[in-house]
Amino acid sequence: MTTIRFHNTRTRRKEVFEPLDPKNVRMYVCGPTVYDRAHMGNARAAVSFDVAYRLLRHVYGADHVTYVRNFTDVDDKINAKAAETGRPISDITAETTQWYLDDMAALGVLEPNQMPRATQYIGQMVAMIEELIAKGHAYAAEGHVLFSVKSYPDYGRLSGRSVDDMIAGARVEVAPYKRDPMDFVLWKPSSDDLPGWDSPWGRGRPGWHIECSAMAYELLGETFDIHGGGNDLMFPHHENEIAQSCCAHPEGGFARYWLHNEMLQVEGKKMSKSLGNFFTVHDLLEQGIPGEVIRFVFLQTHYGKPMDWTAKKAEDAEKTLRKWRAMTAGVEASQPSDTAVEALADDLNTAGVVAELHRLAGAGDAAGLKATARLIGLLDDRHGAWANTESVDLSALETRMAETRAAAMESKDFSEVDRLKAVMISAGLEVRMSKAGVELVPTPQFDAAKLEGLV
Repeated sequence: MTTIRFHNTRTRRKEVFEPLDPKNVRMYVCGPTVYDRAHMGNARAAVSFDVAYRLLRHVYGADHVTYVRNFTDVDDKINAKAAETGRPISDITAETTQWYLDDMAALGVLEPNQMPRATQYIGQMVAMIEELIAKGHAYAAEGHVLFSVKSYPDYGRLSGRSVDDMIAGARVEVAPYKRDPMDFVLWKPSSDDLPGWDSPWGRGRPGWHIECSAMAYELLGETFDIHGGGNDLMFPHHENEIAQSCCAHPEGGFARYWLHNEMLQVEGKKMSKSLGNFFTVHDLLEQGIPGEVIRFVFLQTHYGKPMDWTAKKAEDAEKTLRKWRAMTAGVEASQPSDTAVEALADDLNTAGVVAELHRLAGAGDAAGLKATARLIGLLDDRHGAWANTESVDLSALETRMAETRAAAMESKDFSEVDRLKAVMISAGLEVRMSKAGVELVPTPQFDAAKLEGLV
């Protein structure tokens, strides 16, 4: 069996992955807060852990992997959106949840086995909070329930921060009902105009962190294999998850391997609305950039390194994918390259897989190219026929042009070469001729219908 290695954020080293139960490999990933369109940072996390999911399925079998990714559908951002628009919260969360699913599907992201919504697990959250209070790790104060950070000695281990340093660096006003500045909210009161549920502490709603702990425990157990998310969640969200989960269920260990994807930049700058370089997945799809192209750009950078999205990368990715789709059209996929599987098993080295894809394409191994690309979610039917080359055998056209050109070199009559080239260019093909031969590269304007009569 393939040996998988992951860089475990908690231990700060690459480790051999050994699941608790190879017949039930379990992974939990923090999903979106559903109040607006998914931005590119959300998408990078989804694609990164989709690749992890695909690797686990490849190694252990699709029936032996359980992947849970949640939706946060109770949150102050959602409440603010409802107040701003006058729309019911349920309408906003239902709409934006479907937006997210549609956009991720466009990127070739497989749906997890479970996609729980926070509001479906309020009872489990209340039960976990009661357990924390009973064990002396939480306390009620003025309608709130707070977790006592100092009751958990290992707090800060994941992020590598000490509690004293965190307190010294804090610049927020400390609520008067907190016993300690670092204590965080497990439950808070709700006014009549806000979502709320009955609890032992009055009508209220959960804090953000408790939802993932409760859902992970309910769906994956007290100890599971992998927990993932963006590195912006490492502190405080994941740190707080560990504290409350390990204190509520000290017999378990919560997540054994922690994976965090790095952030995304745009044209060398941090993505932000103030810089005018903030955009959503939907924005790019509406601009005509195929989801498969977005995915391919992501996969060319290791998930643990910062990624820079540029228009040039998208343009190059589209040209490459069009070429590969033309090359593999009508070809039956064989088996993924061993080299690619080994690269992917080495902490999801997708850049290594991409390098192998280029090698396979250069060697003319279309069957291997298709199978290996599908390992990381490329060149499959899920993306549809956006490249519009499935019905066109570009290799046959390249051969025809090469033979016509060779004949013209003998006869000195290049009229047929010029005619073929003009038709190809009008159809959106870039015609590259050299001593090595002829290469046809589809551009974004490629239209197979204009090649009728040539194929």
